[in-house]
Amino acid sequence: MKRLSLVALAAAAIVITLPAAAQFAKPEEAVKYRQSALTVMGTHFGRVGAMVQGKAPFDAAAAQADIEIATMMSTLPFTAFGPGTDVGKTGAKRVIWTERAKFDAAAKKMQDEMVKLNAAAKTGNLEQIKTAFGPTAAACKACHDDFRNR
Repeated sequence: MKRLSLVALAAAAIVITLPAAAQFAKPEEAVKYRQSALTVMGTHFGRVGAMVQGKAPFDAAAAQADIEIATMMSTLPFTAFGPGTDVGKTGAKRVIWTERAKFDAAAKKMQDEMVKLNAAAKTGNLEQIKTAFGPTAAACKACHDDFRNR
């Protein structure tokens, strides 16, 4: 059943991202789309981070829901880093478009870690969530370090 749920989630993400990539009439629309997706993902990931760090009370159901959303959102922004979208007000480093394979590998690493965190969140066990949260946060940070201007 869990495998079926993951397959359904992956299929939904693909279906969602394909139309999104086609609807960017202007590069600025792609920038806005990816920034929005990353903001939503970061918000839900951050809520669980607060629980993991003891800054918010642990709520297993809320953690599971937040990580489910963050996992799905982690698949969305990368279609919006197409050619010509290195414009406007963006924190994206230009290296994204010159070292695309490295960027894609970093995105995949984060997505893979997010899937592991999602599995841990489904256990409802804070210790398992903490164990999976660290590598996921590290994958996010590595991508920010290499590909995001501060």
